[in-house]
Amino acid sequence: MYIEVDTHRAPVIPGARAEKMSHAFPFSAIVGQDEMKLAILVAAVDPSVGGVLIFGDRGTGKSTAVRALAALLPKMKAVVGCRYGCDPARPFCSKAEPCAGRAGGKSALVGVPVVDLPLGATEDRVVGALDIERALTEGSKHFEPGLLARAHRGFLYIDEVNLLEDHLVDLLIDVAASGENVVEREGLSVRHPARFVLVGSGNPEEGELRPQLLDRFGLAVDVRTPQDLATRIEVIKRRDAFERDAEAFAARWKKDEDATRRRLVRARERLPEVQLGDEALARIASLCMGLGTDGLRGELTLMRAARAYAALQGDAAVADAHIRTVARPALRHRLRRDPLDDTDAGVRVERVLAEVFGTAA
Repeated sequence: MYIEVDTHRAPVIPGARAEKMSHAFPFSAIVGQDEMKLAILVAAVDPSVGGVLIFGDRGTGKSTAVRALAALLPKMKAVVGCRYGCDPARPFCSKAEPCAGRAGGKSALVGVPVVDLPLGATEDRVVGALDIERALTEGSKHFEPGLLARAHRGFLYIDEVNLLEDHLVDLLIDVAASGENVVEREGLSVRHPARFVLVGSGNPEEGELRPQLLDRFGLAVDVRTPQDLATRIEVIKRRDAFERDAEAFAARWKKDEDATRRRLVRARERLPEVQLGDEALARIASLCMGLGTDGLRGELTLMRAARAYAALQGDAAVADAHIRTVARPALRHRLRRDPLDDTDAGVRVERVLAEVFGTAA
């Protein structure tokens, strides 16, 4: 299933398959998988965290959680008619074409896009290409935006991300690092913003993710099939109720969804005010040093994630509890591999947490 975004955001890509559902499975109704849901919410509060990688067993709610996010997110302001969903406060979306926002165009509240990137997508479909139809009928060159343009200011979701072709991986690494999509082909020269939260899911049994792309994900979580009877039964009951009557099921969970949405909005408003003291920074740096992570991306990600989690909790400053909660998803995929130590990455993080904080994490 591909989630269809508002039609004013960008024209429908030729050949794209889209289905509309009246209701997505409610985010609040997902049973368990607390770390996955928390990571998604943290990335939604602060996109600079760098996205979420969800690895685990098949049928554990990975794609369901991501698609439920689309219905949960509060709407955003965008310039009407802009092909890139331009922010009215910054109407300079492309250096190759005028934006309606520069001329004081109207703005409207629109849904935050959550765009699927299919594994079989061509490079032209992802980055955009020459509009062949207009070239043939009008004899002029026009740029047809791709999936990266549709995902601007939203989320780009890749299911089975570990199976993505290498040339698309390289492309995503460049765009994720720069926040811009540059197209130089067929006489076109286009540069437009492509700032999105990258969300990937996959099954580790089907192959590993390239280290270059793995490092671009801010948070990484592992999801497993529930092993207790009560949880499995509850999952089955809720899924069955949703499939039998999606509208009634969504209505039953509307109160919880609205509460989560309000919590998310308040966290975004509170985020700039959350304090991060030197003691908290020392904890963060000590954790990364103890784990031997390369570079400083681990510290930066953990800092942003802890601050976003504190905002979600309604706290004014980052405390040890916030750092502990987000340390595993922020650091587990940044550890060096030790051929003599096959300990799970999450366990290694917990071990260093206990050393740094002096208690069992």
